[in-house]
Amino acid sequence: MRRTFLFIMYCLLLPLMACAQTDNAVPDTAAFHQDATCPEVLIETNMGNIRVALYNDTPLHRDNFLKWVRMGYYDGCIFQRVIKNFMIQGGNPGTRKVTPGKVERFDTAYTVPAEIRYPKYYHKRGQLCAAREGDDVNPQKASAPCDFYITWGRNFSARQMEYLVQKMKGEDKVYAIPNEQVQAGYVKYGGVPHLDGGYTVFGEVLEGLDVVEKIQNVETDKSNNDRPLQDVVIIKATEVKK
Repeated sequence: MRRTFLFIMYCLLLPLMACAQTDNAVPDTAAFHQDATCPEVLIETNMGNIRVALYNDTPLHRDNFLKWVRMGYYDGCIFQRVIKNFMIQGGNPGTRKVTPGKVERFDTAYTVPAEIRYPKYYHKRGQLCAAREGDDVNPQKASAPCDFYITWGRNFSARQMEYLVQKMKGEDKVYAIPNEQVQAGYVKYGGVPHLDGGYTVFGEVLEGLDVVEKIQNVETDKSNNDRPLQDVVIIKATEVKK
């Protein structure tokens, strides 16, 4: 369901993506991450490493993500759903590799209450966010226990951003209309505005945005929920000791 819901939001943005700039400039990753006490996690993949910071003012999601990291849950997970110019999604228990000879049991039958801190955190490129079930069965916007996604999106000129805002004002299914500050952020960084206000953003990429770019460019099976044709594997996820 959450796959379908994210895809619907992606389709709403698709016409604007087609006319967006093609320059995928890497944004300044220090834009939000100003708290040196934020925990950091290194996600090692078979396509390179991604280092992320977890926001302290989304403590439920921060602690939940760290719990999975410390348990070794993400080791062997894949990025099971990838959409070019949108996002990469991983951590689903149904696609997790099982360690041979080891009994592994994880409780994934719960949700994490939403911690949406918009407009402080919005879906600029390189944001770590929580996937969830759709609004029809999840009006509280509670997050899935272990599925996460990292945004990529598209770049916007000021004119394209202005057009997007006007279009969003005329739509029924919009969580938040970007204010001037958020609009400027999207012009500078790129991202996925249609998800703002609907999903919890709980961290950001500090290093390895080039790896995110490579992953979002892989070939996928469109008939199989946009699963990469070749597995993009999370070899290991570990907390960075400071």
